[in-house]
Amino acid sequence: MSSLYLDHLATLQRQAEAALERTGFDTLVIAAGIEKYAFLDDRPYLFQPNPHFKHWLPLTQHPHSWLAVRPGKRPRVVYYQPDDYWHVPPSAPSGEWVDAVELIIIREPEEAAQSLADCVTPRTAILGEADAALPGLTPNNPEPLLNLLHWARGVKTPYELAQMRAAQRRAVPAHRAARQAFLAGASEAAIHRAYLVASEHTDRDLPYSNIVGLNEHAAVLHYQYQDETPPAESRSFLIDAGAQVNGYASDITRTWAAPGHDEFAALVAAMEVEQLGLVDEVREGVDYRNIHLSTHRRIARVLRNAGIVHMSEEAMVDGGVTKPFFPHGIGHLLGLQVHDVGGFMASENGGVADKPEGHRYLRLTRPLQAGMVVTIEPGLYFIPTLLRQLRGSPNAAAVDWACVERLSRYGGIRIEDDVACRGAGEAPENLTRDAFAAA
Repeated sequence: MSSLYLDHLATLQRQAEAALERTGFDTLVIAAGIEKYAFLDDRPYLFQPNPHFKHWLPLTQHPHSWLAVRPGKRPRVVYYQPDDYWHVPPSAPSGEWVDAVELIIIREPEEAAQSLADCVTPRTAILGEADAALPGLTPNNPEPLLNLLHWARGVKTPYELAQMRAAQRRAVPAHRAARQAFLAGASEAAIHRAYLVASEHTDRDLPYSNIVGLNEHAAVLHYQYQDETPPAESRSFLIDAGAQVNGYASDITRTWAAPGHDEFAALVAAMEVEQLGLVDEVREGVDYRNIHLSTHRRIARVLRNAGIVHMSEEAMVDGGVTKPFFPHGIGHLLGLQVHDVGGFMASENGGVADKPEGHRYLRLTRPLQAGMVVTIEPGLYFIPTLLRQLRGSPNAAAVDWACVERLSRYGGIRIEDDVACRGAGEAPENLTRDAFAAA
């Protein structure tokens, strides 16, 4: 791993130096960010580090720290370690990154300005939020440089892929524990707690808030609550939950049917077949927008074979009949952020690659490159507000509404894997399925 990290650091150094030269800057300074407090209160929000900072360093709980990148020199890390007895301060710097950088430890946030004074010139690019500013260190976030960095970040280094595989391995036992809790009749809140225990996470350090939905709650795409009371009957279970390792995320969704609910179980199985087919479409050079459009054709096949809609697959897609059942995008870039940056960029110079007409929720419109990690997460839902619209459309007569009513008790289905695109002619690496198989 040490060798992978050093290679990763060297890659970032090369990318940064090239970006600085192309955009007319001579140094790059990155703020980790500061701890933020609730309005009129002394309680802090959960700290979220600047992704540009944790791209270089596996430091996710280090507010007020800084990084300086200078051509031809080792990165300088200004490491904030207060002498604090109210809270546990960051531990002494340790790990493979320490020997690869020039390290300065500060005890007060303001000391960072003096520690970086010799790095700052009128041609310094400073990345961070406005509230991270110190005298002489005001973030300017130059867009041309950010475009180059964001475009490059779409392709993961071997070190980053190793962290993301580890994030899968951390999440998989938790998904299995959550399923067992569902089968035992637990509440949503109890299932969530089982997940936390098995993943060795707390709510503070999850990469995103878990979605834990039983029955009809699975029809709410970003269901944000967790009932403490189990339902009278647990028919179905959807969990969208990940894990985090050194700042890199996994993002996994599974849907389960309770024993005896065979019609819904068959629908889940049909979606599983199509989801794996979509995973196989993750190939170098493929336009991700085409995978999204392929998803609608596959959803149409499931709807027709299950007897939910009596139309040809082509007519369903052309008539927009699949959209109420699958109203979101097929996925997104994944990495330092769950919805990683750069998904809509037309090129490394910026611009926007448009979404397909009528598909406004797609989060990635770039052609796939080897080293990208994307999610593949088709869904099939029974969402009351969208079904009402479908019922009022010219295609309503083709829908078996009795079947829809039966299946609406289960909410819906989403199956999500994290998939790495590989080189020309190579099959994709399904990080999620590999982790489940290993477990």
